[in-house]
Amino acid sequence: MKLFALLNNGARNVQTLVGEDCLLCGAESGAEPLCAACATELPALSECCPRCALPSPGGAVCGSCLNHPPHFDATLALWRYEFPCDRLVQALKYRGRLALAGFFASGLASRSLPRVDLILPMPLHPRRLAERGFNQALEIARGVGRDLGARVEPRGAQRVKDTAPQTELPYGERAKNVRGAFACNLELSGKSVAVVDDVMTTGATLNELARILKRAGAARVDNFLVARTVPR
Repeated sequence: MKLFALLNNGARNVQTLVGEDCLLCGAESGAEPLCAACATELPALSECCPRCALPSPGGAVCGSCLNHPPHFDATLALWRYEFPCDRLVQALKYRGRLALAGFFASGLASRSLPRVDLILPMPLHPRRLAERGFNQALEIARGVGRDLGARVEPRGAQRVKDTAPQTELPYGERAKNVRGAFACNLELSGKSVAVVDDVMTTGATLNELARILKRAGAARVDNFLVARTVPR
């Protein structure tokens, strides 16, 4: 497959993502950031726990979610967070390839997403937002909202604690790191809420935000994600 042939081509690296046409192989892709061939080769998730989106036989709720239910109710992720999906997420997040936000949003909208009352992007702390210039989760959420006809609340939740990046911490410290990191100024009594984000790793950040949303009255919290890290 030409997508994975990139792994063996020393001339092709992350710089390929900022080229013209298809961001992965350079073929003509029309108005889309990826050509059809590369898009179909992205590493799809299958037979996942409906709660946390980790692999689970038959798509049943996994033992971890049964024994320690998270505050969120369901998670839908498009792909595994591995090559080349990880390069695409990074191209949006760190290189400002905003066309990918629409591509990700269309992918999510093509799934059988539950109807929700409103959509919240995973918020960035103001300092990090100022550094990056945009919130990639908000850009994806806007596309999902347009496709679903659902209201997006860009500032419905706030990150009030400037936490260390989760990727820099051991898994066991991530829940503690984000404790108290969020606030919500919405009245959510009885409402169903979707949180949009790019990647879920341990789920600690999404779980903490869901806890705050439930405390604000949300009856249900779903996660709509581009990718899910799957332990090997």
